[in-house]
Amino acid sequence: MFVVTGATGRLGSQIVDRLLDRLPPEAVGVSVRDTAKAASLAERGVRVRAGDFTDPATLQHAFEGADKVLIVSAAMHGTAAIAANCAAIDAARAAGAKRILYTSHQAASRNSLFAPQPTHAATEEHLAGLGIAFTALRNGFYASTLSLSIRAALETCQLVAPADGPVSWTAHADLAEAAAIALTEEGVLDGVSAPLTAPELLDLEAVAAILSDITGRAVERVVVDDDEWRASAIARGMPAAAADFTLGLYRAARAKEFAVTDPTLGTILGHRPTSVRTVIEAIVARR
Repeated sequence: MFVVTGATGRLGSQIVDRLLDRLPPEAVGVSVRDTAKAASLAERGVRVRAGDFTDPATLQHAFEGADKVLIVSAAMHGTAAIAANCAAIDAARAAGAKRILYTSHQAASRNSLFAPQPTHAATEEHLAGLGIAFTALRNGFYASTLSLSIRAALETCQLVAPADGPVSWTAHADLAEAAAIALTEEGVLDGVSAPLTAPELLDLEAVAAILSDITGRAVERVVVDDDEWRASAIARGMPAAAADFTLGLYRAARAKEFAVTDPTLGTILGHRPTSVRTVIEAIVARR
């Protein structure tokens, strides 16, 4: 059995869908905090069980009988996230999983300026130290992250943000497909993967240019000071902790932490990954 955590989230739900393209539903299980949100999966024949990273006892039941477990990283950061991720990994090992997969990030590093990356690095280290088969999927930066900036820019014709840097914006759908392939095909990815990225590097100035082309309206990229942006974001209602978290993203981008592309994702998929323009067009169409 293949078990996926976080199966009602944006990435996990797509991974399960891609697994169901390849496997009968009885071969797929999911571990979710709220089983009611996975009712549609249960109706399709998927085994749905409650599991919470912060309550490891629940994971023993959720992972029962699993040959492979894919752990979607906890939606938190810092020591609490490391503890939660490692608890899930340890539970998968205790359940007898022969391979454990973890959704990491292309920029995983103890020294990153962006808060999730030290968490991913510590989790990878724990996973690698268990002495069992594993895959750390070093996913490219999710292109959907652009949605908030884009929606604001569509209202004002200004894409206002601190100084940034090039990012290999990568679509959730491509990363979900790669995860399903890694789960079901032996030898595709082993250990810490190469960066699983789209082939393009774009900064926000390039994103503004794409928006201008798509909409036919000139969208200006406006660079603001970090402190000015933070104060403005908080004044608009963003919690201070969230503003500081987001600033870390811009600072890491400026340091070129996300300025990496690699052909591995396209090779695994068998086709060119989704372009950031396609993702931006979808965001604009949904506004």
